[in-house]
Formats: sequence, C-alpha cells, structure tokens
Amino acid sequence: MHQRTTSVMRAVMVFVSVPGERRVPLPAQWHYDKNDPYAVRLSLGAPAAGPVTWVFARDLLTEGLRRPAGTGDVLVFPRHGCLPGTMRIVLRSDADAALIEIAVQEVTGFLASTRALVPTGSESRYVDIESGLAQLTGRGD
Repeated sequence: MHQRTTSVMRAVMVFVSVPGERRVPLPAQWHYDKNDPYAVRLSLGAPAAGPVTWVFARDLLTEGLRRPAGTGDVLVFPRHGCLPGTMRIVLRSDADAALIEIAVQEVTGFLASTRALVPTGSESRYVDIESGLAQLTGRGD
C-alpha cells in the first residue's frame, strides 16, 4: 500500500539577531501541509525545547526571494550584498523583533518541495471550505 505525502518538513540552521544581543545559530524547521496550502510555518528552536512557530503566506516567502515583501509581523528580504547566499526574515511582535538569516538554498529547496506537493496557483483545490465554515459557525453538521 502506497501512502501519499501530505506535508513537507525540513530542518535547517538559522542565525538569529535580537536588539542588544549577539547573532546566534539556532536550529529551525520549515513545515508545509497541503491541508493548509497557502501557509508555511517556521519553527525556531529545538523541538524538545518547545519551539516558537511563526505562520505566514507561502507567497510571501516566494516573493521575498526576489524583492522585499511583507507588512506587519513578517517581513522577508532577498539576498544581501554582504551575505549573497543568505536571505533575511524579520519577525515582529508587540514586544520585540528578531532578524532571521537563512541560506537561500535552504529556502528555495523547501519551496520547491512545497510546489511539488501543491503547485502554485492550485491551492484552492486543497481547501475544504465546508469544514472551515462549520468550524467558524460552530456547526458540526
């Protein structure tokens, strides 16, 4: 019996900078699930330590490879002249902000895996509208 893959998970190493602190390496993990086809998840920290997970649009990550993208809590920036193999993601909350630096190769590989699972432009075929409406309205019909 052959099981179909419904998600992509990729472990990576990122570098994190927060105001007033030194840049430090941190284990992280990208997650993508075709049941939530528009979103990607970035979990920061070792799984055993209870990582912090940020959820944002797959399109935002894709656009950020080419040009600055995003508003609000998540901003994505393409390669930087000083670090040409690295892209940057800024994660902001009301209390703080963190700059995440990650290898472009890791991001492009992860995005290619997500597109193999759900091609860009076909996301709506994977969304269960009826189930989502039932959850929003509190109906379990």
